[in-house]
Amino acid sequence: MKKFSNILNKRKNWAIPYTIFLAFFVILPLLLIIVYAFEDSNGNFTFRNIEKFFNQPEAINTFIYSIYVAVITTLLCILLGYPAAWIMSNRKLNRSEITVILFILPMWINILVRTLATVALFDFLKFPLGETALIFGMVYNFLPFMIFPIYNTMQKMDYSLVEAAQDLGATPLQVFLKVTLPLSVPGIMSGVMMVFMPTISTFAISELLTLNNIKLFGTTIQENINNGMWNYGAALAFIMLLIIVVSTLLRGEDSVQEEEGGII
Repeated sequence: MKKFSNILNKRKNWAIPYTIFLAFFVILPLLLIIVYAFEDSNGNFTFRNIEKFFNQPEAINTFIYSIYVAVITTLLCILLGYPAAWIMSNRKLNRSEITVILFILPMWINILVRTLATVALFDFLKFPLGETALIFGMVYNFLPFMIFPIYNTMQKMDYSLVEAAQDLGATPLQVFLKVTLPLSVPGIMSGVMMVFMPTISTFAISELLTLNNIKLFGTTIQENINNGMWNYGAALAFIMLLIIVVSTLLRGEDSVQEEEGGII
């Protein structure tokens, strides 16, 4: 009993359950993706799965189109989400926490339920399902993931800097461009990461909102795995993983520069 009590008293021991969880449900699946990506059906090491992707125009075109959809979705989420986050964080314009809950509430609902609701909406309005519906559904599903990081960043802003800029005679536009926008950049970058990558890799939204007529990169991965082509599907997932790693590293460097540089 005393030994058990000593174990609980050490703070580092509380991290053991989380370490085990990460090892089994994060690290191990990622390692399996890498292993399968560089194996053939006989378990031999090969680069053919990666080469197959670059030798298939259809797969490359799907990947490029997925990036296009992700860029459009991300830009629309920024245009719609930034003003919403600014209003929510502004103490003069928003004095109720209910507004924040209403914006974040969709994040608590399953993404498939929201997508099916979008399909029902387009059917009710007699609008055809296709690329427009796909973009609309993507923005609708991922907009809260853009609003929330920006709102969190703006909530932590030092508003004395805004007041100082106003006291020095800065116009509202100058205050926004020189103070508010630079301080909110970390939130924007986090929102971009939370919207851009899931948009490329999702497949359920495109299947439902385009009647499976438009494929995204996530759909290609899903189809290969469902058809038993685990190695090629893992190779495609590995390519996605590389993009995520590179984006995260670039995001990390930008964060360091922002912290060192401050407001320009």
